[in-house]
Amino acid sequence: MYKVLLADDEMLDLEGMKTFIPWPELGLEVAAAVNSGFEACEVLDREGIDILVTDIRMPNMSGLELAKRAREKRRGLRVVFVSGHRDFQYAKQAMELNAGGYVLKPMDDREFIETLIRVREELDSEKRRQEKEESYRRLVPFVKNEYLLRLLESAPGSVPDSAEGRGLDREYGLDRLALPARVALLEIDDYSWKLNPFSETERRALMNRYDEALISYLEEISIEHVCRVANRRTACLLGSDADPAALEALISRIASSFPFTVTAGLGRPAPGLSGLHASYREAGEALERKMLRGKGRVIEYAEGGGSDLEDLRGLDASLEGMLRAIVRYDLVRVHDELSAVFGLASRLGSKITIQRFAMYAVMKLSEQLKGMNEDLYGLLGLEFKNLDILLQFETIEEIEGWMRRKAFELSEILQAKKQSRNGKLIESVIGRAKERLQGSITLRELAETFGFSPNHLGQLFKEETGRNFSDYVIQLRMEEAQRLLKDTCLKIYEVADRVGYRYLPYFSRQFRETTGMTPLEYRRRQ
Repeated sequence: MYKVLLADDEMLDLEGMKTFIPWPELGLEVAAAVNSGFEACEVLDREGIDILVTDIRMPNMSGLELAKRAREKRRGLRVVFVSGHRDFQYAKQAMELNAGGYVLKPMDDREFIETLIRVREELDSEKRRQEKEESYRRLVPFVKNEYLLRLLESAPGSVPDSAEGRGLDREYGLDRLALPARVALLEIDDYSWKLNPFSETERRALMNRYDEALISYLEEISIEHVCRVANRRTACLLGSDADPAALEALISRIASSFPFTVTAGLGRPAPGLSGLHASYREAGEALERKMLRGKGRVIEYAEGGGSDLEDLRGLDASLEGMLRAIVRYDLVRVHDELSAVFGLASRLGSKITIQRFAMYAVMKLSEQLKGMNEDLYGLLGLEFKNLDILLQFETIEEIEGWMRRKAFELSEILQAKKQSRNGKLIESVIGRAKERLQGSITLRELAETFGFSPNHLGQLFKEETGRNFSDYVIQLRMEEAQRLLKDTCLKIYEVADRVGYRYLPYFSRQFRETTGMTPLEYRRRQ
């Protein structure tokens, strides 16, 4: 409801306006009724007035002077003049002040009400416009993030060089980026286990603080084009006028302010915006080498250094196989997969690299178990500092033996959890959910199948798995999507359909949030 201030030195006219106009029905409220301009100014100082209704000719301060002062105090305020004088000069000055209306005395109530309705509609229109502008202002960072993601992740030529695209480049300031430019990818190291000691609330607060600090640090070194790639990855564009050494200082600041470190992968310079896709891919490959090159630093892309990267990718595949064997209590397969892991490690040469390799294997297993809502360190009774033992072993056989014992122990613990009181029921529920991945899966339907109420089954499910049913289904769908992308030639939209997603952009976004890469990138890496 808009607030109205009435100002008229004639008391009868003032009382008439207050009494005979149906203000509430018009969506208006009379905040005050005064008989001088000075009193009106006092009201304007303490009230948020939207409409001023004032007589033009008042002693000491005219209505025209009052209107000028009111406009200075409150932008957007509307003024309706009332006057018993048919003097053209008054009307002319009222028009110069962009008055919302000019009503002659004696007032016709119907004419006055029509004027008030018109002024209220103007205020409504202005309010809607401001709300749209505010919504757009809040939306711009998200839209820019999506635009930058498309620019970085799309293959060359798939983003058309159109007038619309060039317009967006200008709007987001990309036309001012000093070329050649390169992409830097910033990734939080050891995300899962470094944040493991914190509660979910503490973790969210910590990550919000990190996001704010990162943007602030980047602005300080004049890097303005930033986008979120995944939960722990952020991409930024470095123009030719940016000093890559400033990233090292930024990484040091983060290490001193947060309980984790950040590593940056740096792609090669691209001559234009269309070449940023290649620089982004190179920055990702540089990041993948951090286990061998070291964390908490800037790693530049090195052309021709793909053999160690292939070893890392082979390690990831072997670790996934080992985790599946651990979960299934297939100790023979655990042994075989672990042997494959250390077969790769033995090719890396130096002792420190093998130790890093082993540490990386433990971290990857922790991350994979985290996706199943299991805590590797909690299950094995380990603390992070216990991993220092990997740096004390003298031979690769000692490291492999330690990891084999821990893998067998982990498999035993997980198997025991499966045999718990509700384990068989929840296994059946999960099995039924897996059968229906392509269609709709609701807890209510499954509860009816097994003869439970949805609330009770949901509680049992969370007690057994530690996760909400809906989150678990998303994980199942993402695991199946990864398998289909690796083992079949299905198109990406067909994979999305096979795992229950009818809207491809939503599937791609969910997949990227889960794996840190798009479906297309995941398939290429496999």
